[in-house]
Amino acid sequence: MRVGLDVGGTKTLGVAIDDDDRVVAQVRTRTGWGDAAVVAGIAAAVAALQQQVGPVRSVGVGIPGQIEDGRVTHAINLGIDDLDLWAALAPLVRAPVAVENDVKAAALGAYALRGLPGSLAYLNLGTGVAAGIVADGRLWRGARGAAGEVGHICIDPAGPPCRCGQRGCIEALAGGAALADRWRRAGELPVRDLFDAADAGDSEADALRAGAVRAVAAAVQVLVLTTDVDVVVLGGGLTGLGERIAAPVRKELNSRAVASDFLRSLRLDGRVTLLPAGSPAAALGAALVGAASAPEEVHTHG
Repeated sequence: MRVGLDVGGTKTLGVAIDDDDRVVAQVRTRTGWGDAAVVAGIAAAVAALQQQVGPVRSVGVGIPGQIEDGRVTHAINLGIDDLDLWAALAPLVRAPVAVENDVKAAALGAYALRGLPGSLAYLNLGTGVAAGIVADGRLWRGARGAAGEVGHICIDPAGPPCRCGQRGCIEALAGGAALADRWRRAGELPVRDLFDAADAGDSEADALRAGAVRAVAAAVQVLVLTTDVDVVVLGGGLTGLGERIAAPVRKELNSRAVASDFLRSLRLDGRVTLLPAGSPAAALGAALVGAASAPEEVHTHG
């Protein structure tokens, strides 16, 4: 068995997969805050899965932040500034360990779940906005791991400020945290509440929703124009809205194609699909990363 973990801001989902990449066991644990708590939580999730399935051949961890050679930096939502996660887990987990960015891991998982050859971009619409790109089963990371960071492409220089220091970024318009901040109304699910208010005729909510839809459509357009992937899979927390977000995005892409024969020829709207609700894409992808890295992990760091 091979284990994969999706470490989120509040929960960690762990899965065990068999040789056919089928999920045979799952665990959910609370994600702690800070280096020690995150490491302990991952180790506990692995131990819980081992109790269900026995010894495991490899462990893959999908986690937010910048990842290089098993080191995690700038995982702000987890309270991690700079952590050598590989080194911290090595004495606690009795299996080779590999670490990958959570969105990139989810891209691999989405590719595996789709079960078709070709290429795919996984566009994560969560607290922030980012994408992972997979071609023929392989992740495209780029020269410095920044491939897919479409959230920080500026599409409106006069738009709202982004946490990256620019203005009018895709993430500043469509990221869950940015939308909640601009909506400024307390609620358990502020983005859903915003969409509900827009449906009810609230003009401020309608304007925020329209900006988010345009930004997501722009991200899809950028991904297709730069990589020409077969499909763009929408995932992340905002996709809990289902067709309430996907349908307007397709409509926006269609409207852009009206005046452009070139865009119309690309059939952008037809390339957009939703990750099935409840799919453990990031955990599955992390397990695949761990399995692919296991032979080298026995001998090398990272």
